[in-house]
Amino acid sequence: MADQQATTTYANFWIYHVDRSWRLLPEDQKEAARKEFLQVLKDAECVTLRAMYSLVGLRHDADMILWVVSEDLEAMQRLAVAINKSTLGGYLETAYSYLGLSLGSSRYTADHAPAFVKGVPPKKYLSVYPFVKTHEWYQLPFEERRTIMAEHGKMGRDYPDILTNTVSSFGIADHEFVVALETDDVADMLKMVEHLRSAASRPYTQLDTPIFLGYMKEPEEVLLDLG
Repeated sequence: MADQQATTTYANFWIYHVDRSWRLLPEDQKEAARKEFLQVLKDAECVTLRAMYSLVGLRHDADMILWVVSEDLEAMQRLAVAINKSTLGGYLETAYSYLGLSLGSSRYTADHAPAFVKGVPPKKYLSVYPFVKTHEWYQLPFEERRTIMAEHGKMGRDYPDILTNTVSSFGIADHEFVVALETDDVADMLKMVEHLRSAASRPYTQLDTPIFLGYMKEPEEVLLDLG
């Protein structure tokens, strides 16, 4: 755990929408572009692809999520540039980019770290969204905030099969946190989030949308889903 706490790990969720003109290309051109795209991901240095997700049929305004992780923000940015320069990248619009970083543990609970930092394998479905708390939250004494978050954590543990990943974005993005939930059972995740609506922390939520639900597949399959 000490090593985790000493390491700054960046997480970024690149959420893409594909232009409809992509689907009109001849299949041989699309196949070549897919292979090029996969090679770009393979050639990335110092960046780990946790998973790729298809959103086709799940959102009207996004088709694919790449969840990338790195201790080197510049390497992450180089990968984004390489994607943009690829043939398929010319047909992709970045709908959202949710950037955050983990210092290894929660400010309220020293033994709580994101699942991806702890090395837990990803699950089938990802729900990711930005999170902003109200100004009133930060005016509360720290001990009161910690007590409230302890209750929140206890309620979340009623759903042990759901992985939680929260990273901070203060001063580096419009949001304050990125929340990423992973599950093999979408209904179970829905029940957990509804359950947490009654937590004492809820009135201090200012923003927690837009929410993107992705279905994890092999990268080749995600690209085929684009049409």
